[in-house]
Amino acid sequence: MDLTQEDMAELLNISVKHYGGVERGNAGLSLEKMVTVSRVLNISLDYLVNNQPSVPVEIPPRLVEIYLSSSEGKRNRIMEIMEILNKC
Repeated sequence: MDLTQEDMAELLNISVKHYGGVERGNAGLSLEKMVTVSRVLNISLDYLVNNQPSVPVEIPPRLVEIYLSSSEGKRNRIMEIMEILNKC
């Protein structure tokens, strides 16, 4: 989505100067306006505020069990395999 500062300021019903200050970290927004930003940009409030995904990544318990019960050498191999699979 290609929005200018002017576009966002208009959507938020604030001045462009104020929105510029928000982007620079020199000004803030109300919670209501933060919700609007999160919806417009299609990102979670948690990510917007904390730079973190809103849903923690859940590792399947069986995978954790296998990894933790393996020797260090096997753990390294598990990670290598996961990296290979991630590239597919």
